[in-house]
Amino acid sequence: MRIEQGQRLRTGQQLRMVPRIIQSMEVLQLPVAELRERLARELEQNVALEAVEPGIEMDLVRPDPERPIGADDPSAEGFERLREMERSYGDMLDGDDAPPRSRRHDGERDAKMDAMANTPSRGETLAERLLHEWRMADVRPELQAPGEAIIESLDADGLLDVPLATIDEERGGGRWGAALMERALAALQARLEPPGIAARDVRESLLLQIDAVLSGREGHAPVGDARQPWNDARTLVADHWDDLLENRLPRIEQRAHLPMARINAARDAMRRLRLAPGREVVDAGVQPVFPDVVVEYDADRDRYVAALADGGLPVLRVNPVYERMARDGGTDAAVREFVGTNVRSAEWLIEALQNRRSTLLRVVEEVIKRQRPWFDEGPEALRPLEMTEVADALGLHVATVSRAVAGKWMQTPRGIVELRRFFSGGAETADGEGASWEAVRGMVKDIVDAEDKARPLSDEAIAAALRDRGVTLARRTVVKYREQLGIPSARHRKVHGT
Repeated sequence: MRIEQGQRLRTGQQLRMVPRIIQSMEVLQLPVAELRERLARELEQNVALEAVEPGIEMDLVRPDPERPIGADDPSAEGFERLREMERSYGDMLDGDDAPPRSRRHDGERDAKMDAMANTPSRGETLAERLLHEWRMADVRPELQAPGEAIIESLDADGLLDVPLATIDEERGGGRWGAALMERALAALQARLEPPGIAARDVRESLLLQIDAVLSGREGHAPVGDARQPWNDARTLVADHWDDLLENRLPRIEQRAHLPMARINAARDAMRRLRLAPGREVVDAGVQPVFPDVVVEYDADRDRYVAALADGGLPVLRVNPVYERMARDGGTDAAVREFVGTNVRSAEWLIEALQNRRSTLLRVVEEVIKRQRPWFDEGPEALRPLEMTEVADALGLHVATVSRAVAGKWMQTPRGIVELRRFFSGGAETADGEGASWEAVRGMVKDIVDAEDKARPLSDEAIAAALRDRGVTLARRTVVKYREQLGIPSARHRKVHGT
């Protein structure tokens, strides 16, 4: 074997994602709320990036062009650079036009510190809330530990879907026993709020809630005629649960010897009960929706006008002191390399923000043009639209369009809607224009809302009604859309005794 060394010249092509392009794609994909957080982090981490304060002229923050930057900084330490910035900004900071953050030492509050202080803390979980309540309850000492183990085993609905014997074995080592576990569970159900917590299934939870109403645990106990619907409700849940779930009310009428009017009154009373009492205790943590785009109707020109809702974002620029320091040959090499890296990163971020504004606005305007019937007539007029159509019309890659609409919301005269909602497939209609799946689901809902509740339409009848509107769907497709809308079957929608 012989080992040789040599050089060869070879040509080739390689696709490489440079950091500049990666950053641009990441910024394009961020919704406005996440983009605001991203910019806040960049402002903290990048010394060359700064936000332009409202009311401050750009010329006021320019350093003296005749004065060399960094000439007196022989080391890599930053103290001299801080003094240089103080000298460059000193006149402005001492004046009346000083930005709010420079007045902290004058007794005024710091906006950034206030924002951090006002950030809501993490809310209590269901288990934490119930454990605190249980430890404050007046119960026998031997019930405390098994009760805590049961609470930690509850699901998000506040129900217990784990056998007591399993909890005893896994958390108590089998030392508590079945009798003590049953006593602890009964104590939990009697003391924890709201009623229905720690039930072993929905049926038991409803019974606990009905008993709480009858006993006055949730306020004044009903008396007289007001008590009868709750007594009947307990009979339905305790003795006719399966028939109640399947809406077989005539069978309940026959077996329970209750008139249909009382059965319906009991069902109306039960609407006050909670199927998932645990979700009533803790905050679901739903985040507010911030629109990225605002669309308004211009009556004079009969057109819809789009504008980006990015007024809350800071206006960014490269700090002029660091910008000149990166170009000054007299600056220490290590300092110049550090500053230059931050200056380039700031420039790329500003460019990415400009690209995001341009791309998002172009995509929105194209969507408005192609989905004009939706804005004029409503959801049923939504037409099928593929992202490839918008990408081809704008000369963009389909992945760019996908990133532009990802997680974005649009405020329109018809409410706040997700931008991705305008992109969907559809079904052929009699007029050949097509209807989006969103529009078809809206038709299904309208048909069900208009039906005779005493004689609800079957899925086949709904399909026939859609054909009358020019949309042909198979029955199984109607079933899929009905279930997506949360609409029960015809048997469960039937109203008895009307």
